[in-house]
Amino acid sequence: MGRPERPLDPTAGPVQRLAHEMRKLRRAAGSPSYRVMAKAVGFSASTLSQAAAGARMPSLVVLQGYVRACGGDPGEWEVRWKEAEAETHQVPAEEVDDVPAPYRGLARFEPEDRHSFFGRERVADRVGELVRGHRFAVLFGSSGSGKSSLLRAGLIPRLQEEIAARACPVTLRILTPGPTPATTYGHLLAPADDEPESWVVVDQFEEVFTLCLDPRERARFLDMLLAARDPAVRLRVLVAVRADFYARCAEHRGLAEALRGAGLRLDPMTAEELQKAVVGPARAAGYMVERALTARLVDETLDEPGGLPMLSHVLLETWRRRKGRMLTLAGYEAAGGVHGAIAETAEEVYGGLSPDQARAARHLVLRMVEPGQGTPDTRRPLTRGELDAWADLDVPVVVERLTRARLLTADEDMVQLAHEALITGWPRLHGWIEEDRERLRHHRMLADAARTWREHDRDPGALYRGTRLARAEELFPDHGSDPALTEPERDFLTAALDVREAERRAAARISRRHRILTVALFAVLAVTLLAAFGGWYEYETNQRQLDPGRSVGVADGGRDLAGGHACRDGDADGAGEL
Repeated sequence: MGRPERPLDPTAGPVQRLAHEMRKLRRAAGSPSYRVMAKAVGFSASTLSQAAAGARMPSLVVLQGYVRACGGDPGEWEVRWKEAEAETHQVPAEEVDDVPAPYRGLARFEPEDRHSFFGRERVADRVGELVRGHRFAVLFGSSGSGKSSLLRAGLIPRLQEEIAARACPVTLRILTPGPTPATTYGHLLAPADDEPESWVVVDQFEEVFTLCLDPRERARFLDMLLAARDPAVRLRVLVAVRADFYARCAEHRGLAEALRGAGLRLDPMTAEELQKAVVGPARAAGYMVERALTARLVDETLDEPGGLPMLSHVLLETWRRRKGRMLTLAGYEAAGGVHGAIAETAEEVYGGLSPDQARAARHLVLRMVEPGQGTPDTRRPLTRGELDAWADLDVPVVVERLTRARLLTADEDMVQLAHEALITGWPRLHGWIEEDRERLRHHRMLADAARTWREHDRDPGALYRGTRLARAEELFPDHGSDPALTEPERDFLTAALDVREAERRAAARISRRHRILTVALFAVLAVTLLAAFGGWYEYETNQRQLDPGRSVGVADGGRDLAGGHACRDGDADGAGEL
């Protein structure tokens, strides 16, 4: 038996009341030890013990683990936790999810968020000058440096103002390449003579290398973009690419020239810029940030590679734990800090799913990851068509839950991870990727092959064969019921296996036919030889019957020969007697 827990006064406040109710649940479950509970749910015994200590508000994911270990209903306790959380921070419970947040979390800033976008004003001006000075330009920066938000909330509004002041009309577009960029956007990159000049911003340009697997499609798209260097084309292009794909860009001569002459690197934010990013959105929305919290956030994020999405997410979670109009250091610590907030949120959502929903969540988020080959893993957008082709009924529920938690972003065309920081910031997802890396790589190839097969009207020539089919069969042994596969992917593998079986049967029939023909050939040859021998023997027999002296002459000749030998022998003997 461990030492007794400190008594609690449930009337002392929402934290103590919640802890008191948790202890009651544990007693009703037979008072299992915290060590036994820890083994059941995967948390440490001290974490579970502190959750019911009443000293501070436990995170939702820890509370749900505590509840599961005691046989309770996590969904019911989530409601209790939200009520206590709202009461603790003096925020009405109905406002916990309904009040517009001043921070975007893992989601990128959009043009309509320009009044909440702080800290990148100087860089946004430099990018605007780059676009005005070069018909084709490149912005590159590390993952998590804020490129997408800078383009949308920093650059696009500036360009819109400039276009509005111009006498000549201009069409401004922002796009991401996807798997077929030339086919999808070719008409936008070649404006006709009677159309306005086109200004195109290409975000996440690395998708040209990660999602576009057809070299000819990629080359066509690059040629279309680089054509902007010719003033007669009436096209102006800015591409934003991750810094770790710089070498891939340099492999293309035209892109290499652009990087040398019209490239801009997005540097990490300074301490002053980080302070603006922390305080600015809160002030614009009528909130305040504790000085100690601002100093802590700047200190932990400064010079942190890829730290901006983690900063944005923990700010959102800290705002949700605010005390009145104040964002506090205590709320920040309760959210898990810069490095723990993403995992805390993801685990909170994942812990609230049913077993079937949790399984669907794993397949869903893994499908949104493109495993790197010598480069870091990247996001892979999931189209609505691909999502609709998924027969798992739990997937729509999971998408809604993850989107509401801002772990996913969704629109009418696609669903994707809110940021690549989720790949490295959520240990569970990172572990799934490492565990299934080989299968994921082949799954991506399978998805592309299945799409090509359908686009070519299910042409048997586009199906897997040989070693590729054998490897797919090994990785997806129960493809007919594999929940990770969509219906088109299952149909593709089924068709490939059916064709292979048909080819095997046809080969077996041909082999049997060859064996039968071989046996028949030998039989015919044997009959022919026997017939020939029979014919020869009959011929010889007939010849002897027609010429009977032939055999007699032969016999007489034999006797004469024998007599001659005898005479010579006699002569020899007579000579001896003389």
